[in-house]
Amino acid sequence: MERLLIIDDEEMFVKGLKLSLEEEGFEVDAAYDGEEGLEKLRIGNYDLVILDIMLPKMDGFSVCREIRTFSNIPIIMLTARGDDVDRIVGIEIGADDYLAKPFNTRELIARIRALLRRASNPYVKKKEEIRRGDLYINIPERAVYKRGKKIELTNKEFEILVLLASNPGKVYTKDKLLDLIWGVDFYGDANTVTVHVRKLREKLEDDPANPQYIFTKWGAGYYMK
Repeated sequence: MERLLIIDDEEMFVKGLKLSLEEEGFEVDAAYDGEEGLEKLRIGNYDLVILDIMLPKMDGFSVCREIRTFSNIPIIMLTARGDDVDRIVGIEIGADDYLAKPFNTRELIARIRALLRRASNPYVKKKEEIRRGDLYINIPERAVYKRGKKIELTNKEFEILVLLASNPGKVYTKDKLLDLIWGVDFYGDANTVTVHVRKLREKLEDDPANPQYIFTKWGAGYYMK
């Protein structure tokens, strides 16, 4: 099942589009601003991005440029304006296709399928591995090694580790990790994150009580140096 990521701040539009795409057999995730979209792309194995131009925090052009520094994933850009300049700029900075809102959902689905047929090995281009101290993270294989010994992680533990390791120094609150890793539709609470981070430390750290990889900023969240 192909995984799609919609990056758009119009919640009702995203809800309707997500439902239509899921009915076509796609697995669909969503992000509601540019920064959240990039964070999800860095940790998740998506096959295609549907990217709106008008976004909070980072506009779609900036997001597209940043995606192209680490991934060849197909990108369809959306805009509320039928402006040729937007289309030309989007294509020049790395978008694969372009649609002006409002559009026919059947046309979008046809374009998605066409891009997926053409795509080969779309995910991580440059950032296939991360090294942090004695840790080696192989992203395509979803494998983690410490001093050459493989560490078995669950999918959620791996995604938390990749997110923190990809953004050293950035502190993530429990609620932010819950949104990014589990999704905004998840009905659990912040204790879910606490439990996963504790188990992750038990697997990674020589002394979980004195961590060297995943640190806590009290009252704020978790980070890696």
